[in-house]
Amino acid sequence: MSAAAVAAPAKRSGTTALEARELSLSFGGLKAVDKFSLSLAEGGLCGLIGPNGAGKTTVFNLLTGVYQPDHGEIRLGGQRLDGMKPSAIAAAGLARTFQNIRLFGSLSVLDNVRTAAGVRAQSGLFRSLLRTPLFLAEENAIVERSLELLDMLGIAHRAGEQAKSLPYGDQRKLEIARALATEPKVLLLDEPVAGMNTNEKQEMRALIQRVRDEFDVAILLIEHDMGLVMEICENITVLDHGVTIASGNAAKIQQDPKVIEAYLGTTDETAADGAS
Repeated sequence: MSAAAVAAPAKRSGTTALEARELSLSFGGLKAVDKFSLSLAEGGLCGLIGPNGAGKTTVFNLLTGVYQPDHGEIRLGGQRLDGMKPSAIAAAGLARTFQNIRLFGSLSVLDNVRTAAGVRAQSGLFRSLLRTPLFLAEENAIVERSLELLDMLGIAHRAGEQAKSLPYGDQRKLEIARALATEPKVLLLDEPVAGMNTNEKQEMRALIQRVRDEFDVAILLIEHDMGLVMEICENITVLDHGVTIASGNAAKIQQDPKVIEAYLGTTDETAADGAS
């Protein structure tokens, strides 16, 4: 089976894949996220940006069950997620990567992906202990699928290597392969090009678009590389101190005075007044 056969493009329905409604979270007296809302369409590719400390990763942690919101709700294809454990959320179809890569460093590249694919395993402990024909068939299917994912991401030739021995860019690819192994409906990417050089960023940009198209998965990404965000994201939400200050396409975001002020500390009008 070819790598392209891992997931054939599906016709997008235009319905909502992931929806967050007025999520709020406080740590002590600090409001980390305040009434955050987002609607991500099936097959959509959107960005979540903001200055350091804006609350972006906190939002990802809320969406994936690491934190539970004080208020608000999260739905994946209509299924309520808030209140669920991270493992249950992953099984429901929401996967993520991390800003700080979290691979099983001592395991092989292949075993990292196989472990993630176990989220969909049906055999159970009893069949695995007895190594029944059903278990063995499922294991073979998981290995085959894992190798296809690695091939698609261009790292199948490293399948037997320890994950910690991979170059940085390939570790990022492995994280995405591992997330895709859970067969997600929505994929959250936390700074996928952080620490990459220009060529690696271009390669990752193409890979993100290819993953969206070939797996028909909706993608929400956090990224500090504004060039990448503006080029590939259909809609962008901007956070500042946990509050949404803007949402729209790249052209709208680039011209929004609140966004300019959040990033530069001043608006064009204020700068002009100061110069007069």
